[in-house]
Amino acid sequence: MRRTVLQAARATVQLARAAMLGFFSYLFVTVLLFTGVATLLVVGAGLLPETVLLIRRMGGAKRRQVATWTGRTIPEAYLPLTGTLRQRLRTVVTDPGTLTDLRWMFAYYAYGLLAVLAVPLWLVGLLVDGVWCGLLRRRAFVLPLIVRLADLDAAWSTALLKPSRKARLAERVEELAETRAGAIAAHGAELRRIERDLHDGTQARLVSLSMRIGLAKRMYGSDPVAARKLLDDAQDQAEEALTELRHVVRGIHPPILTDRGLTGAVRALAASSGLDVTVVVTGLADGDDRRDGPRAPAAVEAAAYFAVAETLTNVARHSGSDRAEVRLDRTATGLRVRVRDEGEGGAEHALAGPGVGDGLEPGGSGLLGLRRRVAALDGTVILTSPVGGPTVIEVELPCVW
Repeated sequence: MRRTVLQAARATVQLARAAMLGFFSYLFVTVLLFTGVATLLVVGAGLLPETVLLIRRMGGAKRRQVATWTGRTIPEAYLPLTGTLRQRLRTVVTDPGTLTDLRWMFAYYAYGLLAVLAVPLWLVGLLVDGVWCGLLRRRAFVLPLIVRLADLDAAWSTALLKPSRKARLAERVEELAETRAGAIAAHGAELRRIERDLHDGTQARLVSLSMRIGLAKRMYGSDPVAARKLLDDAQDQAEEALTELRHVVRGIHPPILTDRGLTGAVRALAASSGLDVTVVVTGLADGDDRRDGPRAPAAVEAAAYFAVAETLTNVARHSGSDRAEVRLDRTATGLRVRVRDEGEGGAEHALAGPGVGDGLEPGGSGLLGLRRRVAALDGTVILTSPVGGPTVIEVELPCVW
């Protein structure tokens, strides 16, 4: 009996909160019905987006109430209300989430005060269930109805507030548009970097090489010793140009990924990083050997490789730690990359502007390049870096094995 009373009391609190929200819903719907047209005519359409934002907040409050009671969250899918007034009005009208919230609000007008039924149920339940349980040793059957009312409120709200397929599709389209813009920006930055490296490094060396060979040809008959020295210098210039070209190629797609696979490439990165790096691999193939599992697609391997490379570089530069751990895990839905260091922490995941480095910088220049590269593959980047450390960067890259 004591447990039944406690459950009924908890359900009553949930219903009371629902009733308060229902009361505001009544007021809001009434004002919306009677003054909505007048507001649009007198004040103008500028108030409509703010009204929709208020409805969204009320829907969000109900979602949180249901999540508290059931332990299951109700997803929400809204298009962002940004831009000019015309754009915001177009979003309000076309967003399926607006229709979902309005449908719930008008329905809540009918079932929002289920808590009122809890009052007579308490009066009857304490009397009937008290005798029924205390004297006849039977299970209570009146007070549990209060719990069922709370369950009913949660079930109806879940069904009404759950985003429609159209709303989820619209949200996905918006997300993909943003991801595509980021991928295009990342691609443009990469092209500019390659162009800069070729222009400032390789091209300059090739021009110098051509000039030295030309001078050597002119001097070969009159001063063979000087001509030989110019040819030796030209050979050095050619070797330096080849080295820089290899560096540019590694920035596009490292050949070591093709030759040794992600596992071997990451181990090579760890060995050349100047840090004490522990590499832990689970369920991934080593090079072309598939005994430990299949290889990820080339684009996924490249993104994972660059994530490790950029992160280890910044650990060496900024963390103050000489140790790091790299984990590569095959998951059911893709590839997880996790890099941890025991450094000073305090790194911030901030967006950098054009021309800003892509690395992880203390104080806020961010992980824009890495984030965009991963987002282009529909992946995620999570940074955890409290002051004092440790710093953990986790990259999730979806793929089909």
